[in-house]
Amino acid sequence: QVQLVESGGGSVQAGGSLRLSCTASGYTSSSGWMAWFRQAPGEEREGVATIGINSGRTKYADFAKGRFTISQDNFKKTLFLRMNNLKPEDTAMYYCANGPSSILWGAILNAGKYNYWGQGTQVTVSS
Repeated sequence: QVQLVESGGGSVQAGGSLRLSCTASGYTSSSGWMAWFRQAPGEEREGVATIGINSGRTKYADFAKGRFTISQDNFKKTLFLRMNNLKPEDTAMYYCANGPSSILWGAILNAGKYNYWGQGTQVTVSS
C-alpha cells in the first residue's frame, strides 16, 4: 500500500514562493509517474506537473510553465514542487499522486489515471 504525505503548504503574498514536498512509503515500483494536482473550492482537480520516476521526463500544465518546477529525490522517495511568483489564482489544495507507467502521454495530467493520493496541503496566496 503506497502512502503519500504532502507538506510545505502555507499562506503567502502574491509574488512569493513555496516548496511543497511529498514523501512516499510502501512504494515498490521504480517506474511510473509522480505528479502534483490541485483543487480549488468548487473546481475540478487539475494537473499541475508530473515527472517520470525512472525517466525524469516532465510535463507541466500551461499555467505552471515558467513558474513551477517539479523534481524528485528517488533515494529518499520524495517529490517536490517549487512554486515561484505565486498568484491568488494558485490558491488551492495541492495533492501528490502516484500513477502507473502505462498512462499514455496524452493523459499524463489526467487525475483519473493516478492510483494513489496524499491528503493534500493547502496553499493560499493573498493579493
